[in-house]
Amino acid sequence: MNLKNKNIALLKSKILYPFFAALGAGLYPLFFYFTNNYTLVNTWEHVKYFIKLFLVLPVLVFVGVYLLAQFKVFEKIRKYLLPFFGAFAFLSLLRLCLYGGFNIWAGLLILVLAGLFAYFLHQQYRKLLIFQWLLAVIGLITLVPTLMQQVRFPAEWNKQPDAIVAATFKKKPNVYFIQPDGYVNFTQLKQGYYGVAETELEDFLVEEGFTNYDDFRSNYISTLTSNSATFNMKHHYFNKGMGLGEILNSRDFIVSQNPVLEVFKNNGYTTNLVVETPYLLMSRPQLGFDYCNYKFEDINYIGTGLNKPVDVIPPLEGRLNAQGDSPQFFFIEVLNPSHVATWKNEGEGIEKEKEKWLKKLEIANAKLKEIVAVINDKDPDALVVIMADHGGYVGYNYMREIYIKTEDEALLNSAYSIQLSIRWPDGIERHDDRLKTPINLFRCLFTSLSEDTIYLEHLEEDASFAIIDKGARRGVYKYIDENGDFVFEKVK
Repeated sequence: MNLKNKNIALLKSKILYPFFAALGAGLYPLFFYFTNNYTLVNTWEHVKYFIKLFLVLPVLVFVGVYLLAQFKVFEKIRKYLLPFFGAFAFLSLLRLCLYGGFNIWAGLLILVLAGLFAYFLHQQYRKLLIFQWLLAVIGLITLVPTLMQQVRFPAEWNKQPDAIVAATFKKKPNVYFIQPDGYVNFTQLKQGYYGVAETELEDFLVEEGFTNYDDFRSNYISTLTSNSATFNMKHHYFNKGMGLGEILNSRDFIVSQNPVLEVFKNNGYTTNLVVETPYLLMSRPQLGFDYCNYKFEDINYIGTGLNKPVDVIPPLEGRLNAQGDSPQFFFIEVLNPSHVATWKNEGEGIEKEKEKWLKKLEIANAKLKEIVAVINDKDPDALVVIMADHGGYVGYNYMREIYIKTEDEALLNSAYSIQLSIRWPDGIERHDDRLKTPINLFRCLFTSLSEDTIYLEHLEEDASFAIIDKGARRGVYKYIDENGDFVFEKVK
């Protein structure tokens, strides 16, 4: 082997060290993020993005720094460089995984910690590297069951028991489905943990010709689990316990393809999705709606999608002004009044959380009035549905206390009670006695619009479900049965 080939071989062997150091810094954060945020990032587009961010970028930086460090000018600091970048990259990526974004103060703290490690503990860097690779192996082992759930979960859980997707409408009014997140039913709002004496929105809606449905309640406990069932007119039972979290591909079942969108499109409707934040779009699902006020190029790959809300009125007015001859279906999402703090460490106590929720209730009331006014002005003959996705959880210290078994019926009402108000156009037959929970909302609407009661023969059970992981054997439980009675039955 000549001298040139020896030098090349030597360089390659030396590059392997920073190469494996870079992978060590990025692999565990990568596996950790996918395991804990799988429903947000389960697309090939996300896989490519995160491989570039967590692996390719560190490799380029580490190898580049290592090669530069071979110059004599860096001789005095050479031994500190890889330990510094190894610690800095690992801590930065972990911080990104845990909090979904960058913060200047956290960045400065990580910079200091990495500097101290490099200066005082650089000789121990190989031990850190071994530890990072051990974590990567553990992370991979943890990720595998999550990936297996994807394979095992039945893809056709939402298959309809009849031919409702072929329903032909006799009447085709524009349909507006407005969802205020966490808006409790007016009956519950006046009692229990809420105790709101006057419901400002209730009187407004009555004056505007809406029917308010008392004691209406949700089937599920969160936005994604509730809407997945609603738009598919079928129970998913939280994947029947697999993973005990959000259902797999939940956003796809809401905004990509589902029986509700299929029925509207089969009847010539143009479908519109108007949302305040890109929460429903964070997994970058293929859009089944003809229009959405967000574009994917404006949505970050990392985060929850619950960023600063945009005003839904301008895109709504724009679509109403531009609508052609086809009937329109709108899904309009309003993220207030929402619910109490999600996690235990975020909660500020029952009374403080209630106070915050009531302030957000005022915001929701004002926004809903504004939306209704716009629709009344431009589309007075429309069918308008206002339905929440879940309760406000007032009375809980934090939302995820729903995962702990309780026998407090007032608490359960706070979690499941939701508002339903409908303004029915003249001449449309109603089936009010069948409207108890969201699972059957669209089946009842389609029955009214098609004037064919055969679709009422396959109503789903009006039951409410929760995931329990404390206070009882882990699993999915029915908390309220179809008669409205409180029970506690494990779903098999």
